[in-house]
Amino acid sequence: MTPQQATSYRQQLLDMRTALLGQLAGQRGGVLGQAEAAAQHFERREDSSAQVATERELEFAIGERETHELAMIEAALTRIDAGSYGKCTSCGGAIPESRLQASPEAMRCIACQEKFEQQRHAG
Repeated sequence: MTPQQATSYRQQLLDMRTALLGQLAGQRGGVLGQAEAAAQHFERREDSSAQVATERELEFAIGERETHELAMIEAALTRIDAGSYGKCTSCGGAIPESRLQASPEAMRCIACQEKFEQQRHAG
């Protein structure tokens, strides 16, 4: 990977991280944390306990997914700094440019990602 390509992917990843952090802040009422946002649901007396529990579970599930996305972005930025970006973390082969363009945070080539997902679902 050329330095220009790495710089381009770094900027794309930084933009993704900024957008995701902004989305998280907006969902949580700005600077509210996940616990504070969930606590606000308990303050609304008009909501049923089932509705409050469902909303809280949804918020935590969304938070977990977004936390995972942030971790993937941070890991990709670390690989850029280490000079290993664009190499599959499983087999060491090159990740196709088309895959990186579609998912700049990708850490595995398509074949290794498919194996990883099969193993994860089987176990």
